Amino acid sequence: MSSNIIKDRALNILRTLPRVTLGNIRDNPGSKQCQKRGRGQHGGDKHGAGNKGSGQRQNFMRVGYETGNNPFYLRFPYEPYYKGHHLRRQYPPVSLHQLQTMIDTDRIDITKPIDLVTLINTGLYKLKPDEHQFGINLTDVGADLFKAKVNLEVQWASESVIAAVERNGGVISTAYYDQHSLQAMINAQKFFERGVPIPRRLLPPADAIEYYSDPVNRGYLADPAKISEQRLILAQKYGYVLPKIENDPNYDMLTECKDPRQIFFGLHPGWVVNLKDKTILKPQDEELLRHYAS
Repeated sequence: MSSNIIKDRALNILRTLPRVTLGNIRDNPGSKQCQKRGRGQHGGDKHGAGNKGSGQRQNFMRVGYETGNNPFYLRFPYEPYYKGHHLRRQYPPVSLHQLQTMIDTDRIDITKPIDLVTLINTGLYKLKPDEHQFGINLTDVGADLFKAKVNLEVQWASESVIAAVERNGGVISTAYYDQHSLQAMINAQKFFERGVPIPRRLLPPADAIEYYSDPVNRGYLADPAKISEQRLILAQKYGYVLPKIENDPNYDMLTECKDPRQIFFGLHPGWVVNLKDKTILKPQDEELLRHYAS
């Protein structure tokens, strides 16, 4: 078939077709898919209620729960580093710079011993024992700016922090508190209003005995004579002259410390504090005295 015949047929077809306008433009057949979906089981909409079961209700699932699937932290091989991670004791940090700021703004009275209760009463430090937090980790941020002479009790401290406190003539110690003791300390007024006896502080667990018995860490269970030796050794190591607290007018305050079973300064285990009558009830029974004794 010659090309002329093909051209004639094409021209005849164009003559019979309508002129191309905006009104008769169409997409190619099959090029556009319908976006509508079937109504299905839920009638086309679940009204934002999610899927079946708990997904329909506002009981927000715990972190890590994958609606019955094997969780992310169980799908991967065992990693020894994370063994018992949910049982590790946590120590929320407080820096020396923050402590000095609290002292400068009169939130802390340095004429009295400073412990966990003192820092919580400032309103600037929060402790959550239910999240496995066990006290203060005093960090060395602002160690060069720390100038206060204090009697300080924390739960964890590094060597540089101990040197910064003792360089100014202060005293620092590390002490352990169990969960029941911490619950009484985070809100002492609420605890006293309950009208229950002050509990005994428990001894540290087996994995913490070594730390709190070491004079290098200024542990509250360490020998005081060995602590005095370590104070001198640390002063020689960091190159400062260790002040003699024996000649200090605040010697009684600087040497005041708690009994290993004691929670509050000046209050012994077994005592009941009556805030309404402003009285203290002390046990008289011999069995109770033996129970609360160290």
